[in-house]
Amino acid sequence: MKYHEFVAAVRERGEYASAAEAEGVIRAVLSVLAARLTPGEACDLASQLPQGIAEILEEQHEPTLQLSVQEFLNRIAAGTGATTRTAQWDAGAVLSTVADAVTWGELNDVITQLPSGYAALFGTEA
Repeated sequence: MKYHEFVAAVRERGEYASAAEAEGVIRAVLSVLAARLTPGEACDLASQLPQGIAEILEEQHEPTLQLSVQEFLNRIAAGTGATTRTAQWDAGAVLSTVADAVTWGELNDVITQLPSGYAALFGTEA
């Protein structure tokens, strides 16, 4: 998947008004996800995503945070200025696109690092 295809998929799924809006949501969601993953897993995931998207995951240098799904959504909401319900919508639009862009094995590796409840945001119950 190429960068513009990824952004277009998120824009369509999230029903965003512009590509710029979708790009902002992508950055907000993936920045929080990167803080939740181990650095190695964030890099593995980034390796399967398009240039411009991958770098968001690689920028994160904080220690791995243990975030519940609610805390994850709260951080996204804080980053976008939205409600947590909107953050859930945003996370679903971005993470389901991530799920479509990477191999099943990589998606499984990511979901395995996350507590229960995250799989639904990726559009799977793995």
